[in-house]
Amino acid sequence: MRKATLLFLSLVLAGGCARAPSAGAPGAPPETESPAPQALAAAARPEVDALRSGLNLIPTPVYTEEEDRKILDLFNGLRVADVVDGMDAVGLQGIGLVSPEIRPLWRDTEHYAHRFVGIAVTARYVPTHKPPAGPRPEAEFDQWVGQWYSRIAPETFTAVLRKGAALVIEGSENVDVGPIGSNNILAWKLKGCVGVVTNATARDTDEIAAEKVPLYFRQPGRGIRPGRVELESVNRPVVCGGALVVPGDVIAADGDGVVVVPRAKAEEVARYARKILEGDKRGRRGLYEKLGMPPDESVR
Repeated sequence: MRKATLLFLSLVLAGGCARAPSAGAPGAPPETESPAPQALAAAARPEVDALRSGLNLIPTPVYTEEEDRKILDLFNGLRVADVVDGMDAVGLQGIGLVSPEIRPLWRDTEHYAHRFVGIAVTARYVPTHKPPAGPRPEAEFDQWVGQWYSRIAPETFTAVLRKGAALVIEGSENVDVGPIGSNNILAWKLKGCVGVVTNATARDTDEIAAEKVPLYFRQPGRGIRPGRVELESVNRPVVCGGALVVPGDVIAADGDGVVVVPRAKAEEVARYARKILEGDKRGRRGLYEKLGMPPDESVR
């Protein structure tokens, strides 16, 4: 259906510019062979109806867990700065840079546990236009909350989380809501998620910091999902901090922020980034020695 729709669109666009030969001109078909306008409209209608019901034009690639592991091995230990240099080297200067407003909730300057590299799994929450619960008995309110969680804003994306996944949530930064909290972030970690990035909000931030699960976000949000947001899509392209994230892309995050590496360029980026990191470590090891500084994890 998608290919047919794109073909239809191209024909429609071409039809607006092309001019058919007039009847009787060399190469012109007999007038009786020209389809009637009603027939053209009837043929086009199924495609127009398909467009009215929505059309996704960016496909979601699917990779095996083994393919993901090989890519993650290439990025192991690389810093965001190294990866950005690698992006420059392959012609992607300025691409994939998530807004610097998206920052780590907590930082570990001894062992760098806040850093992560993962494979993008995505979700998108949008503001609801459904009415809030309003005053009602406690049991009815709890039932309303449970139905919202299960039917309108479920965490369906947990089914595709696996070892090495980086969950990227496009949220509603102007809605005071916390779709990420101290409970569900641990459940995602249990599924193999190495870190979470959102352009929006999270709650229970004190507990998340104590749990030491890497979280990169814009600001705290305090409300629950019911009555505030709906889950719009899972594992579709999203925008996070101004950067396009396609499921399967590589996400690198540390104290410098977050960068998104398109999967098609990941191996080239990692190769150059590794050279940058090794050169930096050699140079700083020499300076550590001259200054009498004991080596730390950043130069080993």
